[in-house]
Amino acid sequence: MGPDCWEFLWWDTELNGHRVRRKAVIGTVRQHPSVEDAWQASNGLRVSINEARNRQQEQLVTVADLVDHYTKTELGGGPTEAGKSHATKIVYKDFIARWVRPAWGSLNIRAVRTADVEHWLRQLMRADGRLLAPSTKAKIRNVMSVLFNHAIRYEWLEQGRNPILLVRQGAKRQTIPECLEPEELRSLLSQLDHCFRVMVFLDAATGLRRSELLALKWEDVDFERFQIQVRRSIYQSVAGSCKTEASRKPVPMDLTLASELWTWKQDSRYGQPSDWIFASPHSRGRNPYWPDILLSRVIRPAAARAGIRKHIGWHTFRHQLCDHADGERRENEGCAGTHAPCKLPLHTGDLFSSSDSGEAGGPASGRRDDFSARRTTGYWNHRAINTGQERVR
Repeated sequence: MGPDCWEFLWWDTELNGHRVRRKAVIGTVRQHPSVEDAWQASNGLRVSINEARNRQQEQLVTVADLVDHYTKTELGGGPTEAGKSHATKIVYKDFIARWVRPAWGSLNIRAVRTADVEHWLRQLMRADGRLLAPSTKAKIRNVMSVLFNHAIRYEWLEQGRNPILLVRQGAKRQTIPECLEPEELRSLLSQLDHCFRVMVFLDAATGLRRSELLALKWEDVDFERFQIQVRRSIYQSVAGSCKTEASRKPVPMDLTLASELWTWKQDSRYGQPSDWIFASPHSRGRNPYWPDILLSRVIRPAAARAGIRKHIGWHTFRHQLCDHADGERRENEGCAGTHAPCKLPLHTGDLFSSSDSGEAGGPASGRRDDFSARRTTGYWNHRAINTGQERVR
């Protein structure tokens, strides 16, 4: 018998898929007295084994295969608390089907190169022949990066082999978004019916995303503590989780906003705690209004009647209110990112001074005073108040 030796053991996979146990002699115990010495001596052998594994024939996985697997495992099923929201799943599916799969589907995932993806992104065009917006290209890049991270997670690629991580693509805006001046916002509100006036006012005062705004229920509004709990979002009539954890933080409201919500609660035919605040009568209260229909049929026509020529979207209210404090016009930083409470560019009560229901002595004004009195004296009654004002259909 020879001297005692150190052996290095490992499992290997042959081309036919069978696993084989292999071994190699590192040296004698006399050459390497301790385990640490033997381990150091095996460094070269281990590098050689790993290099041989990397040179083995890899399983052919195309980008189309990766897309199918990712769609089935990550984008399938209903919304969950810990998973992606319904809106995120819809957007990911659209970007993958429209851009990623047609261009890269037939290519092996190992053949995708960083420089090729950069060049492809620069050439992407819209249907009208104009270049795609940088922000849209950045979203496509991010979706592709998620796909390749999925491949690494399932060990179809080695760690650190995501070719999209080094793709350079900015997301800078091409134009500066327009913001509404205080007078324009007041004029817009005066052209809206009660439900939509409260809706726009609430969005402008809190900076909620449209999916969070329309997902609010009366049970989310705490009139005693003057705050709104953001518990969900809604997209295409499917309720799910909020976009970020920060979005779940309570949103404070001032007395004017609370009063307007209270008066709308009395006017609305859907005033139960489990009802949507902005329930659509067309669905008999089962769903809230659709945001795109509201923009095209209600808000933008009202802006035109008010003489506003700016392009208005939901982000106009979320991001672009201007703060005129100290006579300087600047963007309200509280609306950017999350829906931290925004400072309105004027006293919130002034927004309703020119509206039909907010005139001095008018019914809505009286009910706001009634709300203030109830809040001050500690008396609270959720009975409907008969004002004689026609309900918003």
